[in-house]
This record gives sequence, structure tokens and C-alpha cells, in this order.
Amino acid sequence: MNPPAPAALDRGALPWLFATALATTLPHAEHQPVWLSAATAGALVLAATLWWRGRRLPRGWFLALAVVAGCAGIVVEFRTLFGRDAGVAMLVLFMALKLLELRSLRDAHVTVMLGYFLLLTHYFYSQSIPTGLWLLVSLLIATATLIRLHGGPASPALPTLRYAGLLLLQAAPFMLVLYLLFPRIAGPLWGLPQDAHSARSGLSEQIAPGSIANLVQSADIAFRVRFEGVPPGRDKLYWRGPVLENFDGATWRRRPAPGPEPAIDRQGPTYRYETTLEPHQQAWLLALDAPTTLPANAYLTPTLTAVSREPVRQRQRYAFASAVEHRFNLDEGRETLRRNRLLPGERNPRARWLAAQWLAQDADPERLVGRALALFSGSEFAYTLQPPLLGENPVDDFLFTARRGFCEHYASAFAVLMRAAGVPARVVGGYQGGEPNPVDGYWVIRQSDAHAWAEVWLEKRGWVRVDPTAEVAPARLESGIAAAIPAGEPLPALVQFDADWLKGLRYRWEAANNAWNQYVLGYNPERQREFLSRLGLPDADWRSLVGLLAGACGGVLLAVVAATLYRRPRADPALRLWRRALVRLKRRQVQPAPGETPLALARRLAGQRPDLAPAVAAVAAAYCRARYGPDGDLETLRTAVAELP
Repeated sequence: MNPPAPAALDRGALPWLFATALATTLPHAEHQPVWLSAATAGALVLAATLWWRGRRLPRGWFLALAVVAGCAGIVVEFRTLFGRDAGVAMLVLFMALKLLELRSLRDAHVTVMLGYFLLLTHYFYSQSIPTGLWLLVSLLIATATLIRLHGGPASPALPTLRYAGLLLLQAAPFMLVLYLLFPRIAGPLWGLPQDAHSARSGLSEQIAPGSIANLVQSADIAFRVRFEGVPPGRDKLYWRGPVLENFDGATWRRRPAPGPEPAIDRQGPTYRYETTLEPHQQAWLLALDAPTTLPANAYLTPTLTAVSREPVRQRQRYAFASAVEHRFNLDEGRETLRRNRLLPGERNPRARWLAAQWLAQDADPERLVGRALALFSGSEFAYTLQPPLLGENPVDDFLFTARRGFCEHYASAFAVLMRAAGVPARVVGGYQGGEPNPVDGYWVIRQSDAHAWAEVWLEKRGWVRVDPTAEVAPARLESGIAAAIPAGEPLPALVQFDADWLKGLRYRWEAANNAWNQYVLGYNPERQREFLSRLGLPDADWRSLVGLLAGACGGVLLAVVAATLYRRPRADPALRLWRRALVRLKRRQVQPAPGETPLALARRLAGQRPDLAPAVAAVAAAYCRARYGPDGDLETLRTAVAELP
């Protein structure tokens, strides 16, 4: 026996399927290669054109050839068919080609299911508020398409969308329960090792001329900070990252230096704060210099950098306490001091000669530091994001020829001069300053706040921060990068715009994003344990979680059912009285035939049941007057029903 033919797909359902495909694939155009986005758009336009003109869909061999060609292109583009990016590219390709074989209801169902699955993949790239809103609209369209497939051509568009919205609204309580109680898993949303932790912009383990100048042209948020109480002054906000000790004549690099934690001598108050750090794929935590209390699973390197035991691969919150006035490593090791006096070969000879002249005149380290800072404070030096290119001896070129540079130029040149004069020195990368958001009270530190400064070791004072940039552009520390850079330089528009209304909009938008990050995306296993503790389950295991989840879902189901039943339209009062009369007649073995009206029932009973006919006729007449008459006389109907035998 041959299987039944698949149900045909009516022509009016195709625009719904096109809308579903477009809504679920369009945001991926930002991440997919151009050729794949063009192929997807071409397939959608071709399918819509064939539908509009009533032409036949392509044959199977054409689709098979397109699948092979698309998969080959993905292999060439991504070097694999597996992983996040390649897998999403294949789903987008299959959705586009599926539109060219929409012949049966089964094909339409596959398209909608594929659209639902594609919605999840958008969170691989972005979990922002706009992404969430777009996916809600896409979910509404896909659900309405499914309703339209089952409702047939008689389903109008607006009622279909309204019905889909009602279904999603009824599902929202279940979504909330599952979000709060389903066991949270630490780690990224996907688990594909080859591309799960793609690189993010941020500080590198090395600094060369121009590296930070390029970084500050991004307005992306590096991290947010919430202080307990009054924060220190803006010029004291040095967020410490990698400490760079190895120098090859042009580039400073971090040297892993295992050893004991540094000895910190606090000289002022301690500030407590919590940072929300964006993923940067490195281990440093960018604490305020110098941290005295660290979060769990973190430690302090001998160079005073707070470091996590695992790279920061997802947004994380960390609690710190720091002393901005401090001394550390007063008794630094001899090997460390020797290493921080080293200079490579014979590079940058003019800087060496200048430092040797200073040393011959006065060997006091503090006065040598002062002479170097006095050199930078002269009018010949300028602070700029667009310094000229430097040659084989970049420090010499900067000090004696260009005299235009960014913070890494000044920090590097200062450290070289100090080493050449015999003073241990190194470069520190991190961020300086930040901007308080008056809406939510958080400080926002952007990539444009990236900074480099130097440290020198002075006897009886330990390692001392020296920021040569402050001599050239003091506004950098007091007011931020925008106040220190000349007009017309390539700063992000978000940093340059200073209109009050624009800043107000930005503050509100960033506060909303921060709340989304803190309370929605930041609902991690730790936050879930805190929530369960407030429910009286501090040590909940999987058994208690399953029981709680089942009970909560059952309660939500009962509430939804009760609300649905409560909102059912109530019967007309006259109709309720007529139904009461039918209950009485049923006891006397009298029932109306299907579709029989009250007056027709009274006429039939006049011949079949003369004993009941007068009373039933009175009830039928009173019912018609009560329900359809102008006065709606319910009392006469109620009396007639009461007088039924």
C-alpha cells in the first residue's frame, strides 16, 4: 500500500515562511562572510519571485548542487564544517535553500523549526538588549507562521499575530521559572573549544609605540566599577594590568615572575569596590592600584598585578579592596633590580648618552627622575594619537626628533632613560580614570581609557609610580582623554560628543545595559545559590532543584489555567435560565433534538407530552422575550422556569 501523499502547502502561507526566514537569518549578516550573506539574500529573492509569478521551484539536482557548493565554500572560509561559526553558516545556508523546496506542509514545518533553532544561535555572538528584542519579534513571527500553517487560508494576519502573542505571554511564566530554577552552568554559552573563546579587544602582553594609541580609538567598555562610599579622585584611578620588564629596544613585554605576594605598606584609606569585567581572554583583573583584598581564585603577582587563575572568558564580577596611597616591595630582590636595569645591545645610543650625562652630574635617583620629567614638561613635546613613524632606534627618534607621541611613547622613553642612568624601571599597562554614570552610580572604564605609565624603584620607598604623561598633558589624568587630545584626532565619537542631551541619553542606555548585564546575563551559579538561599534552600542539590522546579511549573500551570477559565465569557442570564429548564426537563425524560429551538421544542411537546406542553410553551415564550425582546424580562422567565413540573 502506498503511503499517503504529503499535505499540500497553500500559496498564502509562503509569505509567512519568507518572513520567518528573513527574521531569523538577517542579524547573522554581520558575522557571516559577504558571499554567504549574498547567497542567502539571492535565495530569498528567487523564492519570492517564483512565488509571485507562480513559477515552478528548482529541481532536486539544482538544490543538491547548491548544497555541495555552499558546504565547499564554508570549508574554504572556515577550514572546517564544525565549530560555532561554520555550524551557524551551514544553518543559514540550509534555511536559504529550504525556501526553494517549499512544496508540502512538512517542508513548511521544517522551515519553522529551523527558524526556532536559528534564534538560539544569535546569542553566540551577542546577548544585548537589542538582540533580545529582535529575537522576541522573530519568535512572534515564527509562532504566528506555525499558527497560519494550521489555520489555513481563512486565518487573517492580525488575529494570527495576536494569538501568537497570547501564546508567548502564557509561556512567559514558565520561562521565568526555568530561568530562575534550572541549574546554571558556568562557562560560555557554547562548548566548542576551537572558537568558543574568540579574541576580544583589550590590553596585550606587550606594548610598542602605537599599540595603546590604536586601542584608545575604541569606545567599547572594558569594565564597570561600583564603589562602596566615596571613590578616590579621578587622578588616583590607576587600574593595573600587565607589568612589562623585558625590553628589546622597541617593544616592552611581560615577564612571568613567580614569587611571593608583594609586601604592601598602606599609606592612606582603603577603598572597597566591585568590578564587572568584560571578557578579554587574559588573566589580569585590572584592580585599582594597589589591591589589599582579592576575590576567590585570584592572587597577587610580585609586580602587584591581580591575576585570575583562569583567563577571563566571560563577563565576571569581582570584589576588591585597594589602597591608592601605598608603598610596596621596599626590600626588592637583587635579581629583580638587576633585570630592571637591563638595556639591549647598543640601540638608542643618544638616550643612553643623555642619561649618562645626568648621572655624571648627580647620581641621586630621585633627582634623576626629576630631570627626566623636566625634559618632558618642555614645550617641545606634544601629546597626540598620530605620532610620526619611528625608526630602528624608536626612543632616540621620539626624544630627539619627533617629540610627538602617546602615553606608551612617554612611559617607554622615561623607563629607558632611568635604566640608562642605573635606576631600576619598568612599564605598566592598564587603564586610567573612568567616567561616573549618574543614573546607576557605576564608573565606566572604556578601551579609550587605556594607559601606560612607568615605575621606578627607589631605596626606602620601593616601587614608585611615575606617569610622564602628566607632565605633557595633565588634563589626561584630570578630565580624560578627550580633554588632552587636540581637536580633530581620531577619538571615538562616543568619547568626543559633549552635548548634555546626548550624554544623558548615553547614561540611561548604558545604565539599562548594565542592569541587563548584572541581573539577567549575570545570573550565574553564584547568584542562583544566593536566590535559593533566600528561598530556604542554601544547600540545594539536583533532587531538591528538580522537585522545586516541578512544583513551581505545576503552580504556574494551575495559575495560567485558572486565569484562562476566569476570563471565559459568561453565558447570557436568559441562556442560563433556559439551561436550568432543560435540566428539569431531562428528569422527565425530555431532551431537545440537536439544533432544536425552544419554540420548536414546545410545538413538538404539544403532541408528545400534553402534560408538560403548557409549562414548556410558557418557558419558551418567556425565554425569547428575555433574550431577544427590547425589555429583557428575566423575572417572567425565572417564574416560568420555577413553575415547571
